[in-house]
Order: sequence, then C-alpha cells, then structure tokens
Amino acid sequence: MIKKVDYPFYFQSELNKKFNIVFDFFLPRLCPCCNKKLNFNETIICIKCFFELEKTNEYLIKSEYQNKFQECGLIDEFKAAFVFRQESPVQFLLHSLKYDKRFLVGIFLGRLLAKFFLDEIKSWNADFIIPVPLHRLKKAERSFNQSEYIAKGISRETNVKIKTKLLKRKRFTETQTHLSQIERMQNVKNAFEVKNALSIKGKKIILVDDVVTTGSTINECAKVVKDAGAEKIYGLFVATVPH
Repeated sequence: MIKKVDYPFYFQSELNKKFNIVFDFFLPRLCPCCNKKLNFNETIICIKCFFELEKTNEYLIKSEYQNKFQECGLIDEFKAAFVFRQESPVQFLLHSLKYDKRFLVGIFLGRLLAKFFLDEIKSWNADFIIPVPLHRLKKAERSFNQSEYIAKGISRETNVKIKTKLLKRKRFTETQTHLSQIERMQNVKNAFEVKNALSIKGKKIILVDDVVTTGSTINECAKVVKDAGAEKIYGLFVATVPH
C-alpha cells in the first residue's frame, strides 16, 4: 500500500535550514518544477509543486504489473511512486536530474520512494540494489547514471547496499523514447550481462530505474539476473507511464 507522505520537512535538519537562510541570500535555490524561490524549510521542490505530484495507487500498480511484467514472469513485485505525464512536476524533477545534473533531486526522489514503500521494501528482505546501468559511451557523454542517485536515496532510507558493478550494459542502444513496444524489446535484447554470477546466485535483488514505460529494459535486466541465479527480483521506480 502506498503511504500518505506529507511534505518531507524531515529531510532537512535544523542546521540545514539555518544554512539555507544564509545560502539563499546569495544564491537562491529554485524549485525545478515552477522555478520559484524555495523557502528556507523547503527542500528540492516547493510545497505547492510537491502536492501536485500525481501519486500512484494500488489499483494502478496492480494493472501496470499485469501489463508490463506478469507475462515475462521475471519481476516478482514492482512499485512506482508517481505517474509520469508530459509537462508535469514529475517530468520536471526527473529532467532536472537527468539533463541539468541536479544530483540532489535523484537522492531526494529515492528517499521519497523508499518512504512511500518502506514496509514493502523491508518485507522483500533484499540483499542489494542494482541501478539499471548505462552503456559506457552514454555514461561518458552524460558523466553519471541518474538511477545510481535514486538508488542512493533508497539505500539511505532502507540501509540496503548498492551494487553498481554486477550488471553491465554491453551493447549501445538508441533512445527508447519514440519506439513502439516491440521495437523497444528488440532494441534492448541481449544488451545486458552479469559480471559476477556468484555474487548474484541465491540473492534477492531490487532493480532501480527512474521511469518504467513498457517494462522492456527492466525485463531484459531481470532476465540476465535471473539466469545468473537470483532468487527474487523486484522493480522499484520513481514513476510509471500508464499502459
């Protein structure tokens, strides 16, 4: 069940709030969604935009699982906190992470995601988190993997360790944005490999990414992880694009 989480004032200590008052005087922090100045006790996103984030619900999550993961039978359970729509606060947040290198946004979203589903994540009893990897050329171009920052936020709230070296994207793939579901499946087919099967055998693993659209990428990741002997595989996303 998705928790009702009020605006996360608890993400900032009193010391941070005092620091913000001073810092904002010289270089005001701006909300990535509406571009308005943040108050000293706001973190990453303003209160107004926070409550405009469209949350998922149990019915939607169940429907998305059936549409994207059930047939493949590789993902044991999946959770997504928000619904991704064009020109929405969710899109603005993720784009500010991905294209403006606002790394704290990723950590913030990861912590929020973990807060929403803390009971479920604890029940999974996962051994570690694997962020969906980028190809080395894409990572060199961007200089970072946004999913790793989301994973850091999840890890901070759950104490589940992150492993970034076990899964590799071995083949460069074109962007999936304008591809059909079948084209997406072909695009990522055989694109991933496990680097250390012994470290995965018998483990319960959480795969983390920013957005799930058709599920093609996460299913392909899950396939090679399952082939390496993983016991359970869970999918955890900031947002989902409704099928």
